[in-house]
Amino acid sequence: MIPEIVTERLRLRGPRPADIPQVMAFWASDRSRFMGGPRTTARAWEDYAASFGSWVLAGFGSWAIEMRGPSRFLGMIGFAHPPHFPEPEIGWALLDHAEGQGFAFEAGQAALAWGRANLRLPSLVSYMDPANHRSRRLAERLGARPDPFATPEEPGDLVMRHPFEGAR
Repeated sequence: MIPEIVTERLRLRGPRPADIPQVMAFWASDRSRFMGGPRTTARAWEDYAASFGSWVLAGFGSWAIEMRGPSRFLGMIGFAHPPHFPEPEIGWALLDHAEGQGFAFEAGQAALAWGRANLRLPSLVSYMDPANHRSRRLAERLGARPDPFATPEEPGDLVMRHPFEGAR
């Protein structure tokens, strides 16, 4: 049900039990501070399950990002539009060892290409903490620009608008 996307260096895939300890460690760490963390194990599990369960409910959701070759879990990327989000979002989270190597950009390009080919979304944004400069730079590299007129998901969020013309 979750489509697999393969790029030059990466595989975007569904979740595996082996990913869970790394996801829980991410959410328990200060690294998750820009995404509402740190979180309890229970809250992290709920978010993790929802990000993949969205495929069943909405026809889109998150992928685990895995390095090809010697497979190594790197993080997550995907589309979300839960009831409390004003607009559909593309979001990402990478583990420490995956930063600074272009993996998020490569995964973002692949996810956006899949979304444009397969989804009929009226718009697409990324919600982020204004202090998350790395995430903002990634969104800009993916073509997004700040939208000061968009409704943020949380008060004070920066809303980055992606050029997005989905499947017609």
